[in-house]
Order: sequence, then C-alpha cells, then structure tokens
Amino acid sequence: MTTKHLNQIELSRRWNLSHRTLERWRWLKKGPAYLKIGGRVVYELAAIESFESSQRHPTGSSPALHDSQLVMK
Repeated sequence: MTTKHLNQIELSRRWNLSHRTLERWRWLKKGPAYLKIGGRVVYELAAIESFESSQRHPTGSSPALHDSQLVMK
C-alpha cells in the first residue's frame, strides 16, 4: 500500500494559504504532523485529514439571542 504525501506547496494550495504559514506553524509546533526526509518536508494525507477534522466547529455553536436580550437604542 502506498501512502499519499503532499509537500508544503501542495498543501498550501489545498488550503489556499501561503507556504510560509505552514513553515511558521511548524516552528510554532502547530498544524498537522509532518515528516522531514532528507531536508524535504512532507505531510501524510491521513495527518492532513485528521488535522482538518480536528478544526471542525459545529454551526450554530454560539447561543442564539432571544428577542428579550436585544437592546434597542
């Protein structure tokens, strides 16, 4: 079985952010787990998908305001 990997350029395109953001996240120990092989940084697709899942927030997570809580000025 072959494990799929993305380099930082491919991942930055997937997430539509700068590859420098991924570099900063590695320095800050944030973001998905990565492998460094011979100076190359790669991310396993499973680690990317796991990180994406961990960032999921339910919609409507903020409590709704009721009419009685609205203040009109």
